Amino acid sequence: MEFMPTPRFRPNGASGDSVVLASPTIDSLNKPMLPFVDKSLKKESCNLFRLLQIYMGDRKCKPDMTCNGVALDICTIGWNKPVLRDELYLDLCKQTTENPKKESLRRGWELLAICLYFFPPSPKLQPHLEGYIRRHRDPSLHFSEIGKWPIHVQVSHYATVSAKRLSRIGIGGRRPARKPSYEEIEQARLQIFRPSMFGNTLEEIMSVQRERFPHRKLPWIQTTLSEEVLRLQGASTEGIFRVPADVDEVNSLKCKLDQWELGAVSDAHVPASLIKLWYRELYEPLIPDHLYEECVRHCTDPDICVSIVHRLPELNKLVLCYLIRFLQIFSQPEVVTSTKMDAGNLSMVMAPNCLRCTATDPRVIFENTRKEMAFLRTLIQNLDTGFMEGVV
Repeated sequence: MEFMPTPRFRPNGASGDSVVLASPTIDSLNKPMLPFVDKSLKKESCNLFRLLQIYMGDRKCKPDMTCNGVALDICTIGWNKPVLRDELYLDLCKQTTENPKKESLRRGWELLAICLYFFPPSPKLQPHLEGYIRRHRDPSLHFSEIGKWPIHVQVSHYATVSAKRLSRIGIGGRRPARKPSYEEIEQARLQIFRPSMFGNTLEEIMSVQRERFPHRKLPWIQTTLSEEVLRLQGASTEGIFRVPADVDEVNSLKCKLDQWELGAVSDAHVPASLIKLWYRELYEPLIPDHLYEECVRHCTDPDICVSIVHRLPELNKLVLCYLIRFLQIFSQPEVVTSTKMDAGNLSMVMAPNCLRCTATDPRVIFENTRKEMAFLRTLIQNLDTGFMEGVV
């Protein structure tokens, strides 16, 4: 199979003719796939290819190297040097084209999916990478039918995951590039086969939990974290939702929850920080884009704000109403005395996690921030959430 970008494809920092991919290279790469003008980039691209070979098992590694460590080195280069990202993706396409070594092929596709968790290719390369990935997908194969996982099924699954990640982090996607870390590399790899409850749509999250909790109407992670905040006396903790928790503890709890475990937590700020992150990382905002302008335009009108809530898709409505009911607990005067977090403060820290401004003008973003807070404060003070009693 041949991979051929359009003629005269020139990423930033490179020049030359089109690039054609043939069979994988077993030996070291003496020159990059793309003709970089900068000599230091040429050297780095060759080093990048050697790391890629090590990850795929086609080159000997040092005794202290691990797969996650090598993947972190590769993704760190891609993060720090965007000009090398297309070189990396072209190398991966080349090394997974007609590769006769099954384990090398599997690792190459795994690395492609991992890289797309952190950063996209250039806009010029994206359609060609999409095409390459699409040709390796088989829509007739489903995750539940994997069985013994013959190599063509594995490749199809990796391609499906890669296509989804590319669509979300590339042009037209909502997900920003993210800085790689060892823990995130591990999650990027594990989530190829075990979808995360973070960073997906509400529908996808409900699908993930359906086998385990078929009758739940709300995301398990939402109710679990909310209940944990209360169990750890969050309602009497000063600065709850405002004071940041220890980052390592938050990341540890996040990983545990993706394995359906809660872990040992003693600080209410940890689940409070993580529940904010969960709302913020939803791939689609809790308040859909098409209702955003109406929310900020009528942010202080209780009747209109409440009517907007009842026009939300049913799942969004239930999730938002659960959140508002939860925040109403913290807005009670006797609770505010301890937490110093009244409805205004609660809306200030939670509004950015529920509404997302699509404007690019900094002045509009700044002005709308105040209106987003007002909208959420209006809901906390006026929305009747009694119907959510006992809903999980």
